[in-house]
Amino acid sequence: MERTVLQLTLFGLLLALATTLPNKDDWDIYSFHINSTVTDRYATTVITSRVANRMDESKEIEFHVRIPKNAFISKFRMFIDGQAYDGIVKAKEQAQKQYTDAVSRGQSAGIVSSVGRTLEEFKTSVTVAAHQKVTFELTYEELMKRTLGKYELQIHARPMQPVKDFKVDVYIHEKAGISFINVKGGLSTKALANAITKTHADKQAWVHFYPTEDQQKTCDSCGVDGMNGDLVIVYDVNRDTSLGDIKKSDGYFVHHFAPAGLSRIPKNVVFLIDQSGSMHGRKIEQTRIALIHILNDLAEDDYFGLITFDGDIIHWKRELVQASSGNVESAKSFARTIRDRGATDINQAVLKGASMLNAHPREGSASILILLTDGDPTSGETNIEVIQSNVRRAIADKFPLYCLGFGFDVNFNFLEKMSLQNNGVARRIYEDSDADLQLKGFYEEVATPLLTDLTLLYTGGTNLTQTNFSMYYNGSEIVVAGQITDNDVETFAPQVVAISGRRKVTFSGTNTSVESTGTESGGHIQRVWAYLTVKQLLEKELQLSGPEKEKVKKDALELSLKYSFVTPLTSMVVTKPPGENTDVLHKPKEGEAPGRQANTRIRQHSFRLHSPPSHRGFAGMMPSKKHLHDVIHLNATVTNYDPRVNNPLLFTHRDARFSVNARSFIILFSANAMLPDMKRGGGAGYHMISGGMAGPPVGAGGGAGYPLAAMPVPAFDMEDFDDAFYAAAPIGRADSIPRRPKLQKRPGNRPRPTFVAAATTPAPLLHRFLLKTDSASPPLCFDVNGAALLKLLHHPSRELYVNGELDSVTNGGFKKIVIHFTADQHVEVTTTGVTVRLGQNVTHHTGQDPITVGSMTVIRRDKEIDVAAADARLIILVHQKNGEEFLWPVLRQKPSATNMEGILALTPAVYEEVQQASLTNLKIKDQEISATSATAVDYGVVFPLTMNCWLMSAESALQRRLDDFFVAQL
Repeated sequence: MERTVLQLTLFGLLLALATTLPNKDDWDIYSFHINSTVTDRYATTVITSRVANRMDESKEIEFHVRIPKNAFISKFRMFIDGQAYDGIVKAKEQAQKQYTDAVSRGQSAGIVSSVGRTLEEFKTSVTVAAHQKVTFELTYEELMKRTLGKYELQIHARPMQPVKDFKVDVYIHEKAGISFINVKGGLSTKALANAITKTHADKQAWVHFYPTEDQQKTCDSCGVDGMNGDLVIVYDVNRDTSLGDIKKSDGYFVHHFAPAGLSRIPKNVVFLIDQSGSMHGRKIEQTRIALIHILNDLAEDDYFGLITFDGDIIHWKRELVQASSGNVESAKSFARTIRDRGATDINQAVLKGASMLNAHPREGSASILILLTDGDPTSGETNIEVIQSNVRRAIADKFPLYCLGFGFDVNFNFLEKMSLQNNGVARRIYEDSDADLQLKGFYEEVATPLLTDLTLLYTGGTNLTQTNFSMYYNGSEIVVAGQITDNDVETFAPQVVAISGRRKVTFSGTNTSVESTGTESGGHIQRVWAYLTVKQLLEKELQLSGPEKEKVKKDALELSLKYSFVTPLTSMVVTKPPGENTDVLHKPKEGEAPGRQANTRIRQHSFRLHSPPSHRGFAGMMPSKKHLHDVIHLNATVTNYDPRVNNPLLFTHRDARFSVNARSFIILFSANAMLPDMKRGGGAGYHMISGGMAGPPVGAGGGAGYPLAAMPVPAFDMEDFDDAFYAAAPIGRADSIPRRPKLQKRPGNRPRPTFVAAATTPAPLLHRFLLKTDSASPPLCFDVNGAALLKLLHHPSRELYVNGELDSVTNGGFKKIVIHFTADQHVEVTTTGVTVRLGQNVTHHTGQDPITVGSMTVIRRDKEIDVAAADARLIILVHQKNGEEFLWPVLRQKPSATNMEGILALTPAVYEEVQQASLTNLKIKDQEISATSATAVDYGVVFPLTMNCWLMSAESALQRRLDDFFVAQL
């Protein structure tokens, strides 16, 4: 009978939970975006989820995401019926009553709780009326930490169901330059590989993750509930041996110090291994495996000791020994015999380890003490505060103590405080199949000391974060932020003093400029300072007691409130519509259980506006000396002209543009500035006078030009030009300009720099395209002439065809893009909207609701159109130039098929630079091609970027005829 009652009670409880918890099948997450921007190692990530209640009654809709533990939430908003509801950050004590009352009434209480090793969970919910929508927007911030020579930006994707409009966009801007960038994580699998696109351009990088709805169901980390996994962006920046990167703005600075090229320092290390009974089973087995790996990695000039402990202390050797091969093998044999037993005497173990290091001082070396334990002290001295005091006195700031807490039974706060008091850190080792790798990974972080006893000095700096560090390890980074006194950057002088082996080294700022970031990114420098200050104040608060502790806590709280950071001292009160419960979101401490408390380089290029040989309409129309004299007198200013040495000839004029290069000079006149008998062509075209080689029209790219001898044009004597030039005084100030020596006239054997009159047709309409590389090498670029119709993507096996029509704006983009999917599904995209043709039905869309066309989905956002068809995902960006909007397509997910054609299907460029005197050729597929250094605008990103590129003919860049990419109709 009792069993029956128990079963009924459990069933009733489950039924009650089922009726009170939100049912995600009742709503539709139609859009889920993650946008992360990293600027100088500081990441700001925004998660936006748009949800619709498709039911005929009100439903509770949940927002549930995971964020990195190291991050601070700084903003949360909900939009319902056009009304914004903002989360408010308050002191935890002020919000506690609201939180407790909500929980006691059994109401929904939002929380931020720890999940796994590196993530925290954010959860809240709101009631949405029938057929209404809600938008959730969460912002969090974090300072990237460099470990083992790289930064890792972790993004967790868990929308709770497959989403039509799902995307992750990451933009990284590092002024030091990005040395490499890779993508890994559970979502970076073969099944999702074509959903990830990566672009790297010197100081900037973009990563896009655009899986289709089908892919969100079938990948390794996917299922009927959609994706549940991580995308990890791994990168590092360029480094040198100097003081490092220092950025300042609006009175704040941040200093990243990680010099390269330093020699390693031999180390003295003692390992303290807990072998108490609680380490039984897999823990002790994984510890043995990890310890043997670590011993193998010791360098021969290292010295080491090994102590195991339970209620007793067991020495492998009673003093440090050199890591010779014999000693390492002996230590490994000892490690294999470690067995779990007895109690836990942490106090004696740490004191013995410290004694071994103190007894073996070695000049030019670095000492480290590493403790691994899985429980509380249960033997010997068990008073935590006494143990911490004993350890602090024994170490006396001479070396760092690192504490590794194995599992969740350990008193992590005790270990963390003891580590921080002794210049170390505490790390939790998770009980999992890879625990041995976690142990080995931590050791690798501290295995190679490069500098000791570091002091970072900042003359003219105040309100500094931590400036003294016991060690700098290979692959790590030291970050200091502060304020510049009176914002006087001229008197601000940074310096780093440290010990490298046996010598003192100083890194000064004599060769390092303090770079101003400008007002557009100034806010993030101040937030880096606030973030770092709060983090370090929280660590300091953990170590202190009494009035000092309260003072530090107060300072951390004030900063948290000022910058709206959700920290262990603050909570976010989530406001909701009237009648809804108020959620209070707390950030837990480590180990707390859920539910508890850039410069663009610009180069000037000479564009030659000669007409090709077929344009011969101006033979015999050469201007006379008088006319040339008139032209020069049109208020032109002439500088740097010395005809004796063929200096560059530079003109500026309201009706003319003059430019030159080193070996020839080029003068471009507007039609209005030319002679009356040369205007017969009409229009405002340009005419050119040139000494040297005549080339194709501006921007045509490729080729060395047409030899003058091959062009049927009249010649004009340079000496005649000199006469006309000097006659132009005083405008040209001819009195101060030396004349060119007269040349001896020998018929048929005289240099004859030539004036060529070009046709007066308008300048050609050109669009410049980029063909990027997979490396950091500059992309190739080429020009397409006219408002052509281009084949963008043809995917015959999927019946997908995308064509585009170029606009009439020079270096603009597309005015129209048409997508054909199967025989009767057509989508036409312009800057004003989307037109859908499904069979005989035609509809025009201007809103942002998803559009379904058969199996094709089109989503129109503010400045982009997202098209998903079959296994392809196309983004059409909307840009503006000179007030005119245009389109630019980008393939975010490239189909896996090999028979695709079109501009968007091109593979990354691969080339080798071949230097020839002052010229540069590129070797592409064993063919040397002449290339010119140029610039082009990359319209394939949200904010267009001007890039350096190698300009060549379209045929050279594409390695096939440009005509192959033209279509007869859209």
